Amino acid sequence: MKFIASCLLVLILSSVSAEEIGKVDTAFKLLGANHSIVIEAFDDPKVTGVACHLSRAKTGGIKGSLGLAEDTSDASIACRQVGPIEFNDKLKQGERVFTKKTSLIFKSMQVVRFYDAKRNTLVYLVYSDKVIDGSPKNAISTVPIQKW
Repeated sequence: MKFIASCLLVLILSSVSAEEIGKVDTAFKLLGANHSIVIEAFDDPKVTGVACHLSRAKTGGIKGSLGLAEDTSDASIACRQVGPIEFNDKLKQGERVFTKKTSLIFKSMQVVRFYDAKRNTLVYLVYSDKVIDGSPKNAISTVPIQKW
């Protein structure tokens, strides 16, 4: 039951949308889409004034075109202050701010937020997880909170 609930949660959270900024092809595939790197942008839902850009690998080919392929865990993130920073709600350490499904059911890419109170800085971490086994590949971006 816990497993089914986890899968449903991932599917629901993956509906949080990001705006695709662009993409580049990394490998030609004769049938189906090419392998690529996709660049997406999203805003932190609880912190007005912070935007993040995420680059991630996207598997092509027939399976990738049909949504059946598993994307690799390669990703990079850059978050910046784009306006006055305001907290819309209480922040929780390690709170998920973005999720993207990277396989049919079992794998997703997560962005979580931490607050470093001593340095008055938001820290965003991107990583990939699976129901059974995740990946140690990760990247972070920091946003020092400053007057706008």
